[in-house]
Amino acid sequence: MPLDQATQIIAIRHGETAWNRETRIQGHWDIPLNAVGQAQAQRVAQALHGEAIAAIYSSDLSRARQTAEAIAAATGAPLQLDVALRERAFGVFEGQTWSEIAQRWPVEAARWRSRDLGFEAEGGGESLPTLFARSVGAVERLASRHPGQTVVIVAHGGVLDCLYRASTRLALDAARSWTLGNASINRLLYCGEGFSLIGWNDDFHLNHLTLDEV
Repeated sequence: MPLDQATQIIAIRHGETAWNRETRIQGHWDIPLNAVGQAQAQRVAQALHGEAIAAIYSSDLSRARQTAEAIAAATGAPLQLDVALRERAFGVFEGQTWSEIAQRWPVEAARWRSRDLGFEAEGGGESLPTLFARSVGAVERLASRHPGQTVVIVAHGGVLDCLYRASTRLALDAARSWTLGNASINRLLYCGEGFSLIGWNDDFHLNHLTLDEV
């Protein structure tokens, strides 16, 4: 595919929530942005103002949707929600902090933290390969609608982690060594051969309005 027919993807993780602050697993729970997250959404929206964005696609969960709505208001681009862009489902882990998970399910927590590809949290949790297939497949489907154009994808840390790995050809069970900042700007290209990484975790627009999260 000629380079001018590649789809430019601006991938955004939702703004901060109270549960991000508490290191509480959100998964499919519908947690809204906190005040910092709302400010982050406005700042990333203004940073993208003036870009030629053909469409915005967002997870339907409130924290992503609210971030995407701010971007849509600033850019005038149409917004469409897609459940396939949701965060990884974490079953019984959802609503629990990292320390609570370690205390209540030490064996399962160790498998989760080691990126065990076969691990699925009890109660409907997804494995990493399932999340990867769902989320990366969704972005491929959406990007293929816009050859030669720019689209915004607003999603979650787990989804952006998968996109980073897809674009760098890094294994799902490899340790993460990159940042997944709330409301940071990440840029990729998509063509028929797959994804390429252009830029990652640009948070200059946030002016230190960020949360360090490992």
